[in-house]
Amino acid sequence: MKFMRKIWSFVRLLLCVGLIPSTLAAAEQHRAGREIYRQLCAKCHGRNGEGVKGKYEDALRGDRSLEKLTRYIDKAMPEDDPGKCVGEDAAAVARYIYDAFYSRAARIRAHPPRVELVHLTNRQYANTVADLLRQFAGNAGAPTGERGLRAVYYDTKDFNGDKKVLERVDRRIDFDFTDPAFEPKLSSTNGFSIQWNGSVIADDTGDYEFILKTPNGARLWVNDPDEPLIDAWVASGQLNEHKATLRLLGGRVYPLRLQLYKVKDKSASVKLQWHPPHGPSQVIPARNFSTSSAMPTFVVTTRFPPDDSSVGYERGVAVSKAWDEAATQAAIEVANFVVANLDRLSRSKPNDTNRMAQVESFCNEFVAAAFRRPLTDAQQRLFVAAQFKSAKKTEDAVTRIVLLALKSPRFLYLGLENGPPDDFAIAERLAYGLWDSLPDGALEKLAAEGRLHTQAEVAQQANRMLGDPRTRSKMLTFLQHWLQMDRVEPLAKDEKLYPGFTPELVADLRTSLNLFLEEAVWNGASDERTLLLADYVFLNNRLATFYGVATNATEDFVKVTLDPGQRAGVLTHPYLLSAFAYQKQSSPIHRGVFLTRNIVGRALKPPPIAQTFDDATFAPNLTMREKVAQLTRAQACQGCHSVINPLGFSLEQYDAVGRFRTRENDRPIDAVSEYTTDEGQTIRLAGARDVAEFAAGSEQAQNGFIEQLFHQVAKQPMLAYGSDVMSHLRQSFVASQFNLPQLLAESATLAARQGVEPTGQPRKKP
Repeated sequence: MKFMRKIWSFVRLLLCVGLIPSTLAAAEQHRAGREIYRQLCAKCHGRNGEGVKGKYEDALRGDRSLEKLTRYIDKAMPEDDPGKCVGEDAAAVARYIYDAFYSRAARIRAHPPRVELVHLTNRQYANTVADLLRQFAGNAGAPTGERGLRAVYYDTKDFNGDKKVLERVDRRIDFDFTDPAFEPKLSSTNGFSIQWNGSVIADDTGDYEFILKTPNGARLWVNDPDEPLIDAWVASGQLNEHKATLRLLGGRVYPLRLQLYKVKDKSASVKLQWHPPHGPSQVIPARNFSTSSAMPTFVVTTRFPPDDSSVGYERGVAVSKAWDEAATQAAIEVANFVVANLDRLSRSKPNDTNRMAQVESFCNEFVAAAFRRPLTDAQQRLFVAAQFKSAKKTEDAVTRIVLLALKSPRFLYLGLENGPPDDFAIAERLAYGLWDSLPDGALEKLAAEGRLHTQAEVAQQANRMLGDPRTRSKMLTFLQHWLQMDRVEPLAKDEKLYPGFTPELVADLRTSLNLFLEEAVWNGASDERTLLLADYVFLNNRLATFYGVATNATEDFVKVTLDPGQRAGVLTHPYLLSAFAYQKQSSPIHRGVFLTRNIVGRALKPPPIAQTFDDATFAPNLTMREKVAQLTRAQACQGCHSVINPLGFSLEQYDAVGRFRTRENDRPIDAVSEYTTDEGQTIRLAGARDVAEFAAGSEQAQNGFIEQLFHQVAKQPMLAYGSDVMSHLRQSFVASQFNLPQLLAESATLAARQGVEPTGQPRKKP
């Protein structure tokens, strides 16, 4: 090694006087660094940085800059003899490590990202099946009209139109008809009846328990106009609670009808509640009702194993016995539904003389829609004609066809076609990028006409698709993932310290954040920086009271502007501040990790030593900042906590439930810290607003956001689409004034056209 150092010193001398080219010097530095690494580092880290069992088992990978890596080696390496590798030796070995296997670029060279074969994710499967059947039953569309349900009141128990008393819109179903203040006045002798019609809007995908409380006769239909979800038509006169659970897809609208009658019962009341996936039982809010009607949506209830999310986003790469069994069970569930509704879906009648031809035509269309492209003659014979030929009953043939189609790789997998993408592949990519579902009729028509190859044609369709409710659902799902809302455990705080922080209030906080995200993305300038810098929140009366904000809010949410010195977009939303905190106090570590990874866009390695925060081990008069500084002062912790802590400390002006404060333990809060960027620049942070403004102007933070969004669109690694994708999307994003819908459309367009030349011609293989 001494000989290599002498050679490297001589090379540097020749380089300084201009006697050798810089490329030769770089090669000599690489050789010198490699030799130093093998002599001093390989025994603990492995020959190629893969780690050594019993020594340093983690692979030598990270996100330190070359300069920071050099300084660290110069100061602390090797661990058993610090100071043995310093100066030019440290620089040489740092360069070798960085270029050979440490940096992201080195890892990409060793394992180039590629577009992988993937099956439908759980979300994509449910949406695809729903929209596949929707094509034959009628479009859903977006909810229109007022928020609430249309009500018709009758002064008779049997919904007699001649006895109609009143028509109006009821925003919530929670009435005591015996209350003297209730209007309209209804007959207490002859009885009365009421019918509510409209639709219900699901915020999230999951199981919804509907709860109907009434002493009177009542029936409730949800997403099925024929079969009541709750049938309590025989009244008991006693207040009863009737429950039924239904699985719904988030962002969609479902028909709802409620009937109630009273005859001789002394009491008369009704309350319609639900228990949504995120939140406690509650009266269904007005914002989740619409006076417009809706078509039913088929929702598959078969549960699939969780999708693989090891790379930071869900993707369909894991194939297991459990997944295959779930796919089979789901196909059976769909087949049973199709057979039960065959005449409605095929637009036929049992006694039609041409019913067989109509059903066969429906099956051809069904399989083609499932495969997202027209059937070849061979496919038509295999999947449809042969089944009708061999089956004794029409229903048996249809069952086989649905099972064959939905178990086929052409349905379950995306991107099965060989070679460059044709128009149907582009339509498929675009639809799954923006909707997590199959193409609609407009995309299918354009694909059939060969009009989806140019950049302009695909971009035009992407912009059209932005107006679909499914796009809003996709964007909200991404933002919830970005903010880790899908990982938040049930929030609970110490009841003595935070009275009033109830499950109902937590549900309100989640709704408040969802409303903020919708407002920031789809209204006004749709500027991504608004997510970080906005000084407004959405509050109802319960939230306003708890957080001490004066507002005219009632049970509905209203937009409230707050002090910009105290609030900064999602960074200070009480839902997230509460989620990233302990039961009794704040948590700069949890908040700092979230800010590091999701807001400023820096990677973090798992901690080398897992430590549990035990408040009892600290002096009672210490602030949380002092406790965290003491807990993470070890050199082994500082590699990450030198980044995490300054960001986490900037949110110390917010307690465990997100209320602004200036003192802790009767001492002033210290939220000031110095944050060092990847480039070595030191930034002074004096609170949440400083972090928000730094992130809003940070190219690294913006790139992190862009990459996360692209991953959600394509379900593939960004670099698999080319090294220039990030720069292209960033330039477009900046030019659009950071317009979020345009970034979504641009990402989907780029992913859809992967493998196509700018001219619109298929890209030739090298």
